[in-house]
Amino acid sequence: MGDARVAAEGNALTDDPLELADALIASTRQTRTEPARSSQAEALALAVAANLPVLLWGEPGVGKSATLAQLAAGLGLPIETVIASIHEPSDFSGLPVVGDDPARQGVPMAPPDWAVRIARAGTGLLFFDELSSAPPAVQAALLRVVLERRVGSLPLPDRVRIVAAANPPASAADGWHLSPPLANRFVHLHWTHDPRVVTRGLAGTWPAISVPTIRPSRAPAALARARGIVAGFLTARPGLTHHLPADAQSRGGAWPSPRTWEMALRLLAFADACEADREALAAALAGAIGDGPGIELLTFAEELDLPDPEKVLARPDAFDLPERGDRQLAFLTAVTAAVQARVTRQRWEAGWAVLAKAVEAGVPDVAARAAADLAALRDANWPVPSHVDAFVDVLTLSGALDR
Repeated sequence: MGDARVAAEGNALTDDPLELADALIASTRQTRTEPARSSQAEALALAVAANLPVLLWGEPGVGKSATLAQLAAGLGLPIETVIASIHEPSDFSGLPVVGDDPARQGVPMAPPDWAVRIARAGTGLLFFDELSSAPPAVQAALLRVVLERRVGSLPLPDRVRIVAAANPPASAADGWHLSPPLANRFVHLHWTHDPRVVTRGLAGTWPAISVPTIRPSRAPAALARARGIVAGFLTARPGLTHHLPADAQSRGGAWPSPRTWEMALRLLAFADACEADREALAAALAGAIGDGPGIELLTFAEELDLPDPEKVLARPDAFDLPERGDRQLAFLTAVTAAVQARVTRQRWEAGWAVLAKAVEAGVPDVAARAAADLAALRDANWPVPSHVDAFVDVLTLSGALDR
């Protein structure tokens, strides 16, 4: 035995140079994690929890892939990495497989092996890397995977989360701007490195990333509040319902559309239900609907300060209607959404008592939409409350009284 003999794994002795090298390499990969606060990591975890497709934008080498691997490991999920730039469109749309009788049975589109693996697992992170290096034809094929969650003829399980990473086109190899239809399907997060985190990580300790935990008791009211916030905001800012940017670079990022407003609604509900960090929510909202609309929406939500709809329904006479029209609509929409989530006669009648405040305030038109929704929830055996009289005209036009 020579002087190079050292203890390797399992206390076995070896003088093989490559085994010694591999043992040292393995040691460099042995790290630990610790809880740490990072708004960008919490925004990622919030979007992943909400099962929204996420796209991490960052320069090469800032740790996007490593972050996702650590997130998957922390959640105990398998991760399937697909380098989008080196695949063909058929790898996402599927390859036709002709059967015995295609005229009667059709021609199914066979999925690739990575899709089959994650579908069999039933859960996991599906990671599309180098997205901005994928040519337009590949991006077009990815549309159905990201939105409809289908690879060829194979549907992805609901618990599979989709995450992607991209370098800015100027930094990417043969970089392309994302097409607007594909970009509008993601929550865009800008990923940067923190020198302090990198320094501590190279010393052996990296921050842990965990998905926030929903508090079941907060969830119904959180969703109702989110519906009210979005409805009130878009009533005040209808021009932001859909706004496609003029330049190609902006169209390849986050911008408001009915699709991304649905994402914002879900992010608001999840953030409220798990009491997420404000900065994390701000980053996630900006990543869904754009920087400007995201800041406006968050400011509107904070200034609105909607009460818990469940408390309003429990004591409808104890709450005053806001003075501004957009805030009135947000308040009434939240209350109606809470009733819709769990319909009982007592809650339904309490909802009408809240709407009556709009009549007393001289703005029955603001409550008209909520009145129609509330009327549609009526059980045939429930008596019509007296508060309905103020809304007879609008309910007659909508057909709600007939129902």
